[in-house]
Amino acid sequence: MSHVGTIKQFVIEEFLPDVSAEELADDHDLLSDGVIDSLGVLKLIAWVEDRFEVAIGDEDLDPDNFRSVAAIDAFVSGARRPEVAGS
Repeated sequence: MSHVGTIKQFVIEEFLPDVSAEELADDHDLLSDGVIDSLGVLKLIAWVEDRFEVAIGDEDLDPDNFRSVAAIDAFVSGARRPEVAGS
């Protein structure tokens, strides 16, 4: 399941308020172009964990996982869900 629309909406609302969803390419490099800085990455990671209920460990903190909307979508699609107590 693709989460591109949801991710793109968050990126635009938080980091690119003057850009439309159509203008933001899924593969646009958000890090190299300075759209998201180091503090923005922390905000993005917290949002991804909360919105998609995924656990992001130290081993997942590879910039390539958060470089573009498409990369974030791929990461979320393959991310592990936190274990629920009793299951």
